[in-house]
Amino acid sequence: GMSIKLRREHVENESLYVIVGIDTDGYREILDFCIGATESASLWEETLNNLKKRGLKEVLLGVMDGLTGLKDAFLNVFPKADVQRCVTHKVRNTMAKIRKKHSDEITKDLKAIYGSPNRDYAEQALEEFKTKWEDIYPKVTTSWEANKDELLAFYKYPASIRKGIYTTNWIERAIKEIRKKTKTKNSLPNLNAAKN
Repeated sequence: GMSIKLRREHVENESLYVIVGIDTDGYREILDFCIGATESASLWEETLNNLKKRGLKEVLLGVMDGLTGLKDAFLNVFPKADVQRCVTHKVRNTMAKIRKKHSDEITKDLKAIYGSPNRDYAEQALEEFKTKWEDIYPKVTTSWEANKDELLAFYKYPASIRKGIYTTNWIERAIKEIRKKTKTKNSLPNLNAAKN
């Protein structure tokens, strides 16, 4: 999501949340967006249900950040789908919790996990990461282990699309384009202006 200034009764910061879909041919499209005061799982569930009502039939994979309740909201609407946590966000969060002197080595060890040729190698690299760092960074290693299935879900899909589905960077790219169009405006005069 991104913050926008929107006039309702008064001009206030609100958040714009974007859902991007990728079809089986790799074509990306903004499917929907919502504007709300704060991000919440219930807001996401309502938005996802609206997509379903509009005709979205099958979702194979939901790629998302770690917002509390988002996974459950997504699976309530699309119970057969897989969930992929954004590896890029997880790596950034990890790097914020480690000492600078370990950053290069931990970066290399994490790349061995998400850059592995298959899930078996990724799990082996994760086990090596855990063994190597758990005494120094127990919360970090426990977090990677606890979220393993969501962080490695992309290995279920063809190698040709894995780099495009283990991160939400393509959503961030769409938001960057939206930001270019809205940055010249001090505020949007109303909800319809925001939608257009």
